[in-house]
Amino acid sequence: MTDSTDRHPVVRQLRPLQRGSSTPDVGQSSDLGWDTEGGATPSAALVRLRRALRGRLSTELPQRVAEQLEHTGTAATREARRELAGVILEEALRAHTEDELAAGRQLPPREAEQRVVDEVVAELFGLAGLQPLLDDPDVETINANAFDKVFVQYNDGRRAQVGPIASSNDELTDLVRLLAARASSQERRFDQGSPAVNLQLPGGERLFAVMAVTAGGVTALSIRRHGYLTATLAQLRRGGTIDASLEAFLRALVKSRKNILITGGTGAGKTTMLRALAAEMDPLERIVTVEDAFELGLDHDPEIHADVTAFQSREPNVEGSGEITQADLVRFGLRMSPDRVIVGEIRGPEVIPMGNAMSQGNDGSMATLHASSSRIAFTRLASYAAQGAERLPLEATNLLVASSVHFVVHLARAEDRRTRVVSSVREVVGADGPQVVSNEVYRPGPDRRARPVAGALRADTLDDLIEVGFDPELLEDPEGWWTP
Repeated sequence: MTDSTDRHPVVRQLRPLQRGSSTPDVGQSSDLGWDTEGGATPSAALVRLRRALRGRLSTELPQRVAEQLEHTGTAATREARRELAGVILEEALRAHTEDELAAGRQLPPREAEQRVVDEVVAELFGLAGLQPLLDDPDVETINANAFDKVFVQYNDGRRAQVGPIASSNDELTDLVRLLAARASSQERRFDQGSPAVNLQLPGGERLFAVMAVTAGGVTALSIRRHGYLTATLAQLRRGGTIDASLEAFLRALVKSRKNILITGGTGAGKTTMLRALAAEMDPLERIVTVEDAFELGLDHDPEIHADVTAFQSREPNVEGSGEITQADLVRFGLRMSPDRVIVGEIRGPEVIPMGNAMSQGNDGSMATLHASSSRIAFTRLASYAAQGAERLPLEATNLLVASSVHFVVHLARAEDRRTRVVSSVREVVGADGPQVVSNEVYRPGPDRRARPVAGALRADTLDDLIEVGFDPELLEDPEGWWTP
């Protein structure tokens, strides 16, 4: 029998796949053109090989990384993970070769095997067929309705259909499963029992994928990229999201420790605005962030935020236990002496502990909320509060909102449908039974950009803002300070 170790010296030469480098085309792996006379087709042999390598990596790599953490107390670096993957691939190739020979099958050429190895490494340490799209800085959103029905939206608003990101539905499913297995600090399942996964990619992009619940049971996914991993209000002003008045006004809200709720539709720029507001905080303030999947990344730059604890919710395990919700994490965070608590996005009953955090001494806290207008945000908060274990009635929810949220900042698309702008800022002033009472201190103009409303801001609030350096004359131009 042929010594399988002699066939696979290439395994010891796994080369790094860097962003911007050429990535193997996963759609071509079954068309390598080698001839066989033994009856086995090239595609079948390579599919078996790929399946064997993926299976061993997805099973053994997380186990060995966990063992290293347990034995050394140190998490494996990317290079250490790559070395472990090389060892696992070598073992997997040897075992697969022996199985193929024992079954009387012809082995593919070394070049074909190396290509499959490269694909598997690209999936694990790169993003395979997604990588070219993610390497394009002009691509903002990627939507795949199936492995070969892929659409992108560019920064300038253009939309286009692009080529497949995998060679089959199984390929795409396996890719998402591998990404979920190595997502951030904890593995996330992606299978029939857990058919949806939400995670952050290595470059900071947000991926959401589903399987089995779509038409035809195919895997579909959506990837959103943020224009700024770090952002400032000055950057947003230069980009046309806010004008000079709003820049100074929002900065004063942060400095005076007002609690802020950022609202808007999908892709309106809520997370970017949250990052920009957070950049105005004192670098030594203690911040606790709570997210469904890591996205904010406030802990990545210690010069901007030196003291950050970042929490991520946890899904239940296969037995249905072990779930940690965002509501749980907000409660955890309140016990960690935070100066401010930030919830990446309110989606459910975490609104109640978040409201309690805002009203009980954690002034200057923030959250985002998916809403189509600043006014409807209060209805959305009430509906989420009703889902909680407390089952708060509408009146009680409104009292909680009125005592916790100071301002709602709403983002929308400008008239050109491309530029994200602040279109409304609403000050919460109280609650009256089934209503949250608020004043719109900036309201949308004809182009959907926010303009100040004379006299709408309460006098005591204006005094708070002046105390931290805000110039009230900025509120006196009814057309705002937007540049042409």
